[in-house]
Amino acid sequence: MNLHSHTAVLILWCAQPILQSALAVILWRRKLHKQFPVFFIFLLTQVANFAVIFPIWLTGNYSLYFAPFWLGEAINAVVGFKVIHEIFIDVFRPYHTLKDLGTLLFKWAGVVMLLVSVVVAFSNSFDQSPLIHALTTLQRSVRIVQLGLILFLLLFSRFLGVSRKQISFGISLGFGLFAGAELMMYALNSGGYVKQSQMDQTDMIAYLVAVFIWLGYSVSRQAVRVAGLNPLQTQRWEQGLADLQHPEVSDSLIPMFEGMVERAFSRSSTLESAPDPFPPASDSSSRRVNSAAVGSKTRL
Repeated sequence: MNLHSHTAVLILWCAQPILQSALAVILWRRKLHKQFPVFFIFLLTQVANFAVIFPIWLTGNYSLYFAPFWLGEAINAVVGFKVIHEIFIDVFRPYHTLKDLGTLLFKWAGVVMLLVSVVVAFSNSFDQSPLIHALTTLQRSVRIVQLGLILFLLLFSRFLGVSRKQISFGISLGFGLFAGAELMMYALNSGGYVKQSQMDQTDMIAYLVAVFIWLGYSVSRQAVRVAGLNPLQTQRWEQGLADLQHPEVSDSLIPMFEGMVERAFSRSSTLESAPDPFPPASDSSSRRVNSAAVGSKTRL
């Protein structure tokens, strides 16, 4: 790396914590840290990570720089994944069933990414540490999910009533652009088309663009949700998932027979309490009937 490239990387690297600190202050003053607490923590961890590893990097002691750097990368991957979940919850806030399903899917996605990272770490050659392989794979997996999130919002924002002026859309847009640039440069670097120094500079520039996007959305007036393009279709998705979670009890023969027995008992009790249309004859009337019958026999 020549002197100009080294100076450019140093300037780009030092600009990140300054802009991130300004963004954190804006979020705090506008009370947006309560709406996006994980994203606020992400910014603070980025600033703290720079404060720890930058002085170590200036010393040139790689063995001392190794552990804090990769520890920071692991924390950034985990917190970055939680930011995606936070944006997802904000987007699906009006749809509780879809939000619950998304939370469940995110939990399983996190478990799968960890398992894939462990498998890749121990299946590759050991020219590097297995820990580096695992963290790199985990980081790439998070970048893929971040890129997929912004593509999802671009395709379904109108159906979900998500305005592209909302800060949640801006956060996902910044992560998506940075993730797309990093994945593209990683592929080019693996193919030998770009050098590691060019990859590092491009990643830093892409991340600064993302921070500027977040700054623009944080200082702008927050937009409200808009009416969906087809709200009935989204409501059908919501109702369909609700029916799957809470299916109606299917009719069986036992409740039907119980209803028939209850109706039979109620009918019989009603008949017993009703007055008899043909009451039995009294004793006096029966005696008159008998005497009249005897008299008629005598005349015969």
